[in-house]
This record gives sequence, C-alpha cells and structure tokens, in this order.
Amino acid sequence: MAIAKQAEERVGQFLTRLTIRLAYGGGFILAMMSIITVVSVIGRRLLGIEIGPITLGPIKGDFELIEAGCAIAIFAFLPLTQMKRGHVTVDVFIQALPKRVVCFLGLVGDTLIAIASVVIFWRFFIGFGEKLPYGSDALRSFFHFGSKPFFPETTYELELPIWIPYGMALFGAAVFALVSLYTVWRSLNWTIDGQEQVI
Repeated sequence: MAIAKQAEERVGQFLTRLTIRLAYGGGFILAMMSIITVVSVIGRRLLGIEIGPITLGPIKGDFELIEAGCAIAIFAFLPLTQMKRGHVTVDVFIQALPKRVVCFLGLVGDTLIAIASVVIFWRFFIGFGEKLPYGSDALRSFFHFGSKPFFPETTYELELPIWIPYGMALFGAAVFALVSLYTVWRSLNWTIDGQEQVI
C-alpha cells in the first residue's frame, strides 16, 4: 500500500509548477547572458569607435555577470531535472529486469541524489552565511553563519556583492533538495506499487 498517495500527488503537482517557473527564470537568465556576450563581443570588435558622446566597447564586467548568471541558472534547472528524472542514466542493463526491481533501482538513485542535494544545500547555506554582511550576532549564531565579514566580498570590476548571486543560487539549491526528498517519497510509492508512473 502506497504511503499517503493523494498527499504525494498534491505535493508533486505543486513542486512541478514551482520547478517549471524556476526553470523559466533560469532560461531567462541564460538568454540575458547570451545577449550580454553577443553585445560585448561586438563591442570588442568596434572598440574605440565614437558615435556622438558614446564610445563603443565591450560591456564592463561581462565575465562577472556571466559567471554569476551561470551559477544561478544551473541551480534554477536542477529541480526540474530531478522532478522529471532528467539526469543521465544508463538504461541498457535495467531494461531486462522486472518492473519492481527497476522501481527499486530508481529509489536507490533518487535516495543518493537526495543525500547529495541536501549536502550541497547545507554547504551552500554555510557559504552564504560567510558572504552575508548582515544580521545580528545572535541571528548569525543561530544559523551557524559565523562572525560577520569585516568587508563585504564583492566582484573585482563591478563590485557586485557576492552574497546576492549566492543567495539566488541558494534558493535553487533549497528547491533542488526539497524536490530530491520528494522524489524519494514518490519512488518509494512506485516501488510499493511495483510500477513507475509516467512523469
């Protein structure tokens, strides 16, 4: 008998909507990074050309924006990938196995990913606390953030505070961990039922 099947389905529907929206946000960020790259490359080619008061050139700090955008986009895509079981798998071996064994192997895989995602979130959370220059000592102690940094860490050229993209990526890591834990629940129900459902 499946474990809270109706609750699992409702939670799954909510998480699917959330992960799709998060993936759209990641896609928007990737599109903006593409535009920044194209404009910056064209600006390098036209370096020094003056059009009225404007001198053409590359976008200042383009590599910093791309670096931050990549980190945010990766963690925006991971939850949907896990929800849809989109990670790379080798299915040649398991095709000949009984359905219940395939479900169990899926459960093992989802459990390992859940463990990894929780560790990633935990370490990301601790790292975020080291970058965040705000919060009282009591609050920082409660969250195990350590002491407040004397100077907020920023990027070199744009002086963008590191904690901002770190926090945006942390949100994606939190959703990834949550979705990974949910997929263990879902896989456990599939193993009990002896049949994987179409995602």
